[in-house]
Amino acid sequence: MGKILYDFCMKIFLVCSKHVYDKVLPVKIELEKMGHLVTLPNSFDNPLAEEEYKKKSAEDHKKFKAEMFRLQEEKVKENDALVVLNFDKYGEPNYIGGSTFLEMFKAYELGKKIFLYNAVPNSFLKDEIEGMDPILIDGDLSLVG
Repeated sequence: MGKILYDFCMKIFLVCSKHVYDKVLPVKIELEKMGHLVTLPNSFDNPLAEEEYKKKSAEDHKKFKAEMFRLQEEKVKENDALVVLNFDKYGEPNYIGGSTFLEMFKAYELGKKIFLYNAVPNSFLKDEIEGMDPILIDGDLSLVG
């Protein structure tokens, strides 16, 4: 029996705010057409999971967040790169929230490539994000590689 050979370019972890999960699948499909293996964001299958834990108790919510941090670390380690889907959120252009920022920082620490779908947001994290030297693709997924 022969080995199964996988013809792919990179293993990519998609990260973004849960508020833009509706935009993830088209990006995933396009990256897979280009030969990439794609890992979906945490709680992609249940975007309201965090809200459900918040309703239970502060302790349950804290445990949920801790588990998400552990999971995101594993996903960053297992992949070659991050594609940060920094779409607008509630009128804030190119939004990058706390969890996405932490995923980016972990990728930076581990020497992974970081691709930003849109420009660096003009937020209090701008200097830190620019310091991670992300590759700006301006919506052009063909630049991922």
